[in-house]
Amino acid sequence: MMDLELLANRASIIRHARDFFDNRNYLETDTPLLAPDLIPESCLEVFETPRLAPHGSRKGQQPYWLIPSPEIWMKKIIAAHHKSIYQICKCFRNGESSGRMHSPEFTMLEYYTMDADYRDSLKITGELLAAIGNPLLANIECITMEQAFARWAGFNLYEAAGKKGTQTSEGVLEKEARRLGIDPPSGLDTAALYDLIFIHAVEPNLPKDHPVALMDYPAFVPCLAKKNADGKTVERWELYLRGVELANCYSEETDPDEVQKFFESEARAKKEHALVQHKVDADYYKVFNNFPKCSGVALGLDRLIMILTGRSTIDGVLPFPMESSRVES
Repeated sequence: MMDLELLANRASIIRHARDFFDNRNYLETDTPLLAPDLIPESCLEVFETPRLAPHGSRKGQQPYWLIPSPEIWMKKIIAAHHKSIYQICKCFRNGESSGRMHSPEFTMLEYYTMDADYRDSLKITGELLAAIGNPLLANIECITMEQAFARWAGFNLYEAAGKKGTQTSEGVLEKEARRLGIDPPSGLDTAALYDLIFIHAVEPNLPKDHPVALMDYPAFVPCLAKKNADGKTVERWELYLRGVELANCYSEETDPDEVQKFFESEARAKKEHALVQHKVDADYYKVFNNFPKCSGVALGLDRLIMILTGRSTIDGVLPFPMESSRVES
């Protein structure tokens, strides 16, 4: 178990995060951790649990899933009330390693700002980091993903990926991966090759002495973010602090047709690749028939606490880390 001083530091950081949003008239929400269906995300595995019938009977039991993010509930509240909201809650992702940067159970801070886009959210996030950490943390360097690949991978991402993220006949992305000393498995699509190169060549080289926001992600990576005018990128950023991925942000997609397409595509991919299947609400896109312009951020609180308290692992800031994890002394 962690010592009392660190428990107090953890509580203080979470309290200051709440104060930050309360003072800006965000409404704190408190939504379920169990859900009868989830947003399909092909890159994530989830936890399933049966809901038994009364008196413990297995007859008529229903499957439920632990949420990987409160997004599925929070967007329903936004559609109904058009209000800036935030939530601090436990989230769950199956198949995650335990230890340095991951835990199957972790604490998420998620916040949505009305009449805002991803650049507004970046400013708010900088102010949040300054308020609960250090004023210097508000000085976030912005680097587009295209610039990041040119600087650290040495090639033009969109020329290599081809039109609409379909690789050219020469397989340029695969050739670039091999040039960088990466040996990709055969048959990877554009998004998977991009991710492989990013993880091995770009992410390790990001500056570690100040916060960095990677801006304008490629549109060929599926997500619920609005597209930029250039058609090749989306309004998305990810924030890195001391080389650690800390937060993910979108200008939220509000077009119900685009949401429906995403759900259908990701549901197919999930069915093909995920070990744990879950139900998908085929009518969820209807929430977006009355959805305001807004931007949402998902921030890993355990990682932020780890950085602010000078620890080197997630385990070091979890009051009760998973049994397979080491507790940092």
